[in-house]
Amino acid sequence: MPIPTQEKWMSIANQYYRLWNLPNCVGPIDGKHIRIQKVPNTGSTNFNYKTYHSIVLMACSDADGNIIMIETGFAGRNSDGGIFRASRMGHWLERDGLNLPKFVADEAFSLKKNLMRPNPRRTLTNKIRIFNYRLSRGRKTVECSFGMMSQKFQVLMSPIRCTNETTVNNIIRSVCILHNFIRKREGRQYIPSIDFDINNPEDFQVPNEFIRDSQDQNELPRTQTASDLREYLSSYFVKPYASLP
Repeated sequence: MPIPTQEKWMSIANQYYRLWNLPNCVGPIDGKHIRIQKVPNTGSTNFNYKTYHSIVLMACSDADGNIIMIETGFAGRNSDGGIFRASRMGHWLERDGLNLPKFVADEAFSLKKNLMRPNPRRTLTNKIRIFNYRLSRGRKTVECSFGMMSQKFQVLMSPIRCTNETTVNNIIRSVCILHNFIRKREGRQYIPSIDFDINNPEDFQVPNEFIRDSQDQNELPRTQTASDLREYLSSYFVKPYASLP
């Protein structure tokens, strides 16, 4: 599972826009609790809020449900946000070490310039609901990846009966690699509801009045914050040329 090249990141971003209508996104990040048998002498370290022992897999997928990056071995009692902050994935993303455009994540993660998360549910307006929905369209691919892996590899459907954490982590990594292998060779590819060439707005298969008006630009401030970027996307999604049925 090599780190994608710049060209690969751009290809993933284009596919996200084509399939899920989410611009500048190279993948969603989420954590999955892998149920394990209690490891001796660990106490409640791996006992999670779902009331079972687990090791957390942190993963990022592409638009077609293939796993791009993984990190595993985190104690189940930790939250996704805390795990991400402590992970190498979060370390390099924070320092622009992967040179990425944008990630999307769920509400367990902090809002950053390169990590979009939904708006709080307590302040929902129609504009915010639309933003949260569009973000969920992109975020669901990693959830689908976890679901496909669990159904294909039954070792994930019950506690992994191994008390050696190194072996458990190797099993989890192997499942991710084999998932990609099967997905690419035998998987059913997603079909976009609206197909268009992302590099040519004139090819968008939508009515002419929905095509972007060059005079109707939603400008970002020169010194934008993470909240500015989220507001920018929220405004973009309700524009006629970017809205969905």
